Amino acid sequence: MLIFNSLPAMRRAALVVLTATICSTAGQALSADVSFVMRNEHPNAVEVELYSQDRKHVWPGGNQVYYLDDGESKQIHLSCQQGENICYGAWVSGDKQTYWGTGPNNKEACEDCCYVCSGGETEEINLVE
Repeated sequence: MLIFNSLPAMRRAALVVLTATICSTAGQALSADVSFVMRNEHPNAVEVELYSQDRKHVWPGGNQVYYLDDGESKQIHLSCQQGENICYGAWVSGDKQTYWGTGPNNKEACEDCCYVCSGGETEEINLVE
């Protein structure tokens, strides 16, 4: 405390502001963006959701889905937390028994359907019959 009191008033004020800024942002996660590049090669339309494996978050959320017509490619841009693990779940529109990745509601196990949020984009994810 003796060292702090010996600092000029302006430096003390700057130090207080800097300390408060550091403390207020210490608990916040860093944000990043990632794009999932998806192509529907199934003869029917497909619905897609993206699921965080690190927190309870779904894209697009709000009981909405990303919709891909047969033959359609789409880039799905997400804002996510740096380092967050995100998996895709996709299924034939109207047929939740035919699915890819974690399927509807993130209920299935998958191999190679998850990506880390670290900027950039995924390779093209092909949803095939």
